Amino acid sequence: MITSKQRSFLRGLANSIEPIFQVGKGGINEAFLKQVEDALEAREIIKLKVLNNSDFTAREASDNICEAIDCEGIQAIGSKFVLYKKSKNKSKIELPK
Repeated sequence: MITSKQRSFLRGLANSIEPIFQVGKGGINEAFLKQVEDALEAREIIKLKVLNNSDFTAREASDNICEAIDCEGIQAIGSKFVLYKKSKNKSKIELPK
Protein backbone atom coordinates (compact mmCIF):
# COMPACT_ATOMS: atom_id res chain seq x y z
CA MET A 1 0.00 0.00 0.00
CA ILE A 2 1.33 3.42 -0.88
CA THR A 3 0.81 6.65 1.05
CA SER A 4 -0.96 9.77 -0.22
CA LYS A 5 2.42 11.52 -0.47
CA GLN A 6 3.77 8.72 -2.69
CA ARG A 7 0.56 8.73 -4.76
CA SER A 8 0.94 12.48 -5.32
CA PHE A 9 4.56 12.00 -6.41
CA LEU A 10 3.53 9.29 -8.88
CA ARG A 11 0.69 11.45 -10.27
CA GLY A 12 3.28 14.12 -11.01
CA LEU A 13 5.42 11.61 -12.90
CA ALA A 14 2.41 10.38 -14.86
CA ASN A 15 1.53 13.84 -16.21
CA SER A 16 4.16 13.68 -18.92
CA ILE A 17 3.59 10.11 -20.14
CA GLU A 18 1.25 9.02 -22.93
CA PRO A 19 -1.17 6.06 -22.73
CA ILE A 20 0.48 2.88 -24.03
CA PHE A 21 -2.56 0.54 -23.85
CA GLN A 22 -6.24 0.90 -24.65
CA VAL A 23 -9.13 -0.96 -23.06
CA GLY A 24 -11.72 -1.42 -25.77
CA LYS A 25 -14.57 -3.63 -26.86
CA GLY A 26 -12.51 -6.77 -26.18
CA GLY A 27 -12.33 -5.87 -22.50
CA ILE A 28 -9.71 -7.17 -20.09
CA ASN A 29 -8.52 -10.70 -20.86
CA GLU A 30 -5.50 -12.82 -19.88
CA ALA A 31 -3.37 -11.72 -22.86
CA PHE A 32 -4.06 -8.04 -22.12
CA LEU A 33 -3.21 -8.53 -18.44
CA LYS A 34 0.08 -10.23 -19.37
CA GLN A 35 1.04 -7.26 -21.59
CA VAL A 36 0.17 -4.77 -18.84
CA GLU A 37 2.13 -6.76 -16.27
CA ASP A 38 5.20 -6.92 -18.56
CA ALA A 39 4.99 -3.17 -19.21
CA LEU A 40 4.74 -2.46 -15.48
CA GLU A 41 7.80 -4.64 -14.82
CA ALA A 42 9.77 -2.67 -17.41
CA ARG A 43 8.48 0.86 -16.65
CA GLU A 44 6.90 0.67 -13.17
CA ILE A 45 4.33 3.36 -14.07
CA ILE A 46 2.05 3.31 -17.12
CA LYS A 47 -0.98 5.18 -18.39
CA LEU A 48 -3.90 3.47 -20.10
CA LYS A 49 -6.97 4.74 -21.92
CA VAL A 50 -10.52 3.38 -21.97
CA LEU A 51 -12.17 3.67 -25.38
CA ASN A 52 -15.78 4.80 -25.81
CA ASN A 53 -16.90 1.35 -27.01
CA SER A 54 -15.66 -0.34 -23.82
CA ASP A 55 -18.00 -1.71 -21.16
CA PHE A 56 -15.74 -0.25 -18.44
CA THR A 57 -15.22 3.18 -16.95
CA ALA A 58 -11.62 4.17 -16.23
CA ARG A 59 -12.10 3.47 -12.49
CA GLU A 60 -13.66 0.03 -13.12
CA ALA A 61 -10.92 -0.96 -15.54
CA SER A 62 -8.25 0.24 -13.10
CA ASP A 63 -9.81 -1.71 -10.22
CA ASN A 64 -10.15 -4.90 -12.29
CA ILE A 65 -6.56 -4.78 -13.54
CA CYS A 66 -5.16 -3.96 -10.08
CA GLU A 67 -7.01 -6.87 -8.53
CA ALA A 68 -5.84 -9.27 -11.25
CA ILE A 69 -2.12 -8.39 -11.28
CA ASP A 70 -1.64 -6.88 -7.80
CA CYS A 71 -0.66 -3.33 -8.76
CA GLU A 72 -1.66 0.12 -7.47
CA GLY A 73 -4.23 2.35 -9.16
CA ILE A 74 -2.75 5.83 -8.90
CA GLN A 75 -5.26 8.00 -10.71
CA ALA A 76 -8.37 7.74 -12.89
CA ILE A 77 -9.52 10.89 -14.68
CA GLY A 78 -11.96 10.90 -17.58
CA SER A 79 -11.06 8.00 -19.86
CA LYS A 80 -7.44 7.64 -18.68
CA PHE A 81 -5.92 5.93 -15.67
CA VAL A 82 -2.46 5.35 -14.23
CA LEU A 83 -1.06 2.16 -12.71
CA TYR A 84 2.08 1.58 -10.65
CA LYS A 85 3.88 -1.58 -9.60
CA LYS A 86 7.38 -1.76 -8.14
CA SER A 87 9.71 -3.76 -10.38
CA LYS A 88 10.94 -7.07 -8.98
CA ASN A 89 14.35 -6.82 -10.67
CA LYS A 90 15.45 -3.21 -10.97
CA SER A 91 13.48 -0.39 -9.43
CA LYS A 92 13.77 2.88 -11.37
CA ILE A 93 11.41 5.04 -9.32
CA GLU A 94 12.46 6.01 -5.79
CA LEU A 95 9.29 6.78 -3.81
CA PRO A 96 9.40 9.46 -1.08
CA LYS A 97 9.03 8.16 2.48
